[in-house]
Amino acid sequence: MARARKVTKRKPRRRSAPIELYYWPTPNGWKISIMLEECALPYAVRPIDISKGDQFSPEFLAVSPNNRIPAIVDPDGPGGRPVSVFESGAILQYLGRKTGKFYPHEERARIAVEEWLFWQMAGLGPMAGQANHFRRYAPEQLPYAVDRYTDEVNRLFGVMNKRLAARDFLAGRYSIADMACVGWVRLAERMGQDLAQFPNLKHWFETIRARPAVKRAFAIRIEAAGAVDIHDPKVRAVLFGQRAT
Repeated sequence: MARARKVTKRKPRRRSAPIELYYWPTPNGWKISIMLEECALPYAVRPIDISKGDQFSPEFLAVSPNNRIPAIVDPDGPGGRPVSVFESGAILQYLGRKTGKFYPHEERARIAVEEWLFWQMAGLGPMAGQANHFRRYAPEQLPYAVDRYTDEVNRLFGVMNKRLAARDFLAGRYSIADMACVGWVRLAERMGQDLAQFPNLKHWFETIRARPAVKRAFAIRIEAAGAVDIHDPKVRAVLFGQRAT
């Protein structure tokens, strides 16, 4: 006579709370929404309206002391305890380590990713941001500043174009380095650049833009962002008039 098999009920797996993404639709914000989508991590968008000064609230400063987006709070951080991370490059690295995706373990491959990640953080982002500012937001046109930053973005686009002549992605395989750069290239026209002059870069951009996760990341809509009047003196004071005090 066969013995009855004892059935043990499995405890349901605890579902982790979503990562909180403090976000505004900018190239730096897109970096993190892309990574979260690519890794299929659950997340909740917490809009930080930088035109109204949300970035200076005590609640946000507790997460991002530099009063800049993006930032995240991961309730399932190291040791199962919540952790907050600010600075887009640090967030990309953290999520790469957490998931084991798009940030390789092998040292030589990781070096290549970090080279291009920090290249973006130190060069492409700041220079493109300044070009955009002096071309679109400066109260008076300063030809020297416009030419200085527009030319530097052009040089940096040329560096990427040359790099991509013999490989599909900046570090060989698709990685957080590509995610860090793609949002800035998306706004090439604002920086006075014509992607047709950089065929390898253009092909790279179109390849990444076609990825389903990237499409979803770019599709995040913050209604208030479309209503920002950059000519409003109050908005300009918040965005451009800050000092240490």
